[in-house]
Amino acid sequence: MDEQTLIRKMSRVGVLGNIVLAAFKLIAGILGKSGAMVSDAVHSLSDVLATIIAYIGVKLAGQQEDAEHPYGHERFECVASLILGLILAGTGLGIGYNGIKMLLFEKSAIEVPTMLPLIAAIVSIAVKEGMFWYTMHYARILDSPAFKADAWHHRSDALSSVGSFIGIGLARLGFPFMDPIASILICALILKVAYDILKDALNKMLDTSCDATYEGKLRSFILEQPGVLGIDLLHTRQFGNKIYVDLEITVQRDITLVYAHAIAEHVHSNVEKNFPNVKHIMIHVNPEPAKD
Repeated sequence: MDEQTLIRKMSRVGVLGNIVLAAFKLIAGILGKSGAMVSDAVHSLSDVLATIIAYIGVKLAGQQEDAEHPYGHERFECVASLILGLILAGTGLGIGYNGIKMLLFEKSAIEVPTMLPLIAAIVSIAVKEGMFWYTMHYARILDSPAFKADAWHHRSDALSSVGSFIGIGLARLGFPFMDPIASILICALILKVAYDILKDALNKMLDTSCDATYEGKLRSFILEQPGVLGIDLLHTRQFGNKIYVDLEITVQRDITLVYAHAIAEHVHSNVEKNFPNVKHIMIHVNPEPAKD
């Protein structure tokens, strides 16, 4: 299955699945007298917008380099992830606000939920967890930060449904105030996921280096290449879902320029071949120090 087909398939599943699920939870929340389930439905509805934004971000990021953007458009995925994180944070704060308002100022309006929202919570947990694994599987194949963020959006919805289930269940057992408390817990879970998404997107927009494990593997691989005596400098920076590398290698001091160039070209080709995320590696060749 090609990349564009995967993107379209994930987007259709995300949009249609969330629309149906949001409608089901909204009806269950209203008919079943559960504010927590209504909040959960709003969260699912925000997932529809999240999937659309992820789709647009991935499509824009896939554009080829041009004269004005010689390094490509990969950062559009980071922009999409930032927007997703902000939408998620806004949704969480809205849900938390409604829960606090109900708990502090509208206690008399709190009703005991029926069985319907409890059933809806169970259905939501199963469906959204399935959507998380489905989306994350293909997001990893595409190495797409935007769709990974979308997958975590699904997981946060599943977690919010767990909160709804607990709150609704306790409300039915004689603690009606647990329904709005469930909304507050849902808010906290959503804000944690939003924070993680925003942090990852900002790191990739700020040319943050790769982690020590990745750089260690890259360093070891380069040192294994023929003609490379050492590494004087190795810098990496994340550019959307791609990586740029600046490298200085040490070679024998008495070889020809042609031979030194061939060593660098060999390293260049092998790194880009064996590390698919590396979009480009810039190599400078240094002669080994003179022997006394």
